[in-house]
Amino acid sequence: MVNKLRKKFVVTAMLSLLTILLVMIGVINAINISRTIRQADNLLFMLADNNGYFPGMLDDPNGPVPGNINPPDRPRNPSIPFQFEMLNNNRDAEVPYQARYFWVKFSSDKSITEVNIQHTATVTEDVAKDYATSALSSASQKGFYHTYRYSVVQKEDGSYLVLFLNISSEVLNALTLLLQSVLVGVCALLAMFILVFLFSGKAVAPVVESLEKQKRFITDAGHELKTPLAVISANIDVLEIESGKSEWTESIRNQVKRMTELVKNLLTLSRMDEEKPNIAFNNINLSQIVKDVSSSFEPVASSNSKTYRVNIEDDIHILGDKNTLTQLTSLLLDNAIKYSSDNGSISVNLTKEKAITLKVSNTCDTIPSGNLDRLFDRFYRADSSRARETGGYGIGLSVARAIAASHKGTIEAVREGNDTICFVVNFPVQSVKK
Repeated sequence: MVNKLRKKFVVTAMLSLLTILLVMIGVINAINISRTIRQADNLLFMLADNNGYFPGMLDDPNGPVPGNINPPDRPRNPSIPFQFEMLNNNRDAEVPYQARYFWVKFSSDKSITEVNIQHTATVTEDVAKDYATSALSSASQKGFYHTYRYSVVQKEDGSYLVLFLNISSEVLNALTLLLQSVLVGVCALLAMFILVFLFSGKAVAPVVESLEKQKRFITDAGHELKTPLAVISANIDVLEIESGKSEWTESIRNQVKRMTELVKNLLTLSRMDEEKPNIAFNNINLSQIVKDVSSSFEPVASSNSKTYRVNIEDDIHILGDKNTLTQLTSLLLDNAIKYSSDNGSISVNLTKEKAITLKVSNTCDTIPSGNLDRLFDRFYRADSSRARETGGYGIGLSVARAIAASHKGTIEAVREGNDTICFVVNFPVQSVKK
């Protein structure tokens, strides 16, 4: 129980942290990529607005002469190395010297009239023409071409200006940020896992203590109830011998039987909840167990005018506990008979293929809506009025699931049509000596 709770706590904490880290890494990198694209588009817009040049370069296409562009204001306090306004001014003044770009002009009939590759060293004139022709023929006026961000601008006279801005450095920076953020996230996840694992014991300690007290109470109460129930049952026998049977003694006997079954199921559930239940597994003939239990329920089904079908494959062996598997089969058949519709049908099937499968199905008036897995919750009853009539406490299926789990099996409830519910138990196929 402690290990299960610790695992659930660790898994939940790590999944929560992983979700937060993924969202943070995604948002940070998305903002960075968006900022990179926005800055590239702003530069392309500036170049397009000035016919392919930065302001201050129109008189000297080879590049701005230092001093032609107004220098940024000097910082008011030179002792402060990083001033936001000064940093922005310096960056804006250096952009014409740092930007790597080229452009190609086309006439209105889309023939090349001029090529400028003076501000890039990565393309030749022929390559620039190929890139520009491809961009011009595309449907989009903006986009990416290899490591370039391009913009197609149509002038008033019908001519075209196709601009390409090299964003290799920005792409590398974005990839570096992505890699660094992922590495930091992985390190944070590992560090968090170590911390959560180390402190998970203390975190679940109050819950474990509460569950242990609850289990101890159920066990103690169950054993304490056994004695008075046995005494009451013995007294009823004496009364019936002396005074004969009556509706009152029969009612008391039925209630004692119900309480005895409840105590038995509670004790079984408490024992199955243990980390390592003290159950001795042996090679048993599951086919014979299911046959015997099915035979004992056949008269009950016949007396209630229910169709009863049994299909059991012979000689299926399993490594398990005979008593608890008998109880499992009995619980499923008892549940089927209690909740089957009037004059309905009940079927029992045991087969062995990829897994050993036990199916118990029954017709019913109404199948609970929603997730049928809640039928296995403790003390859950889909129809309280029907449960009172049949004497159920809503704990039988919980015990059935616990028994299946102790044998490394699974159990689930499945709808079959509109009026049939089937409980399917799957056990792993094991190599056992017969």
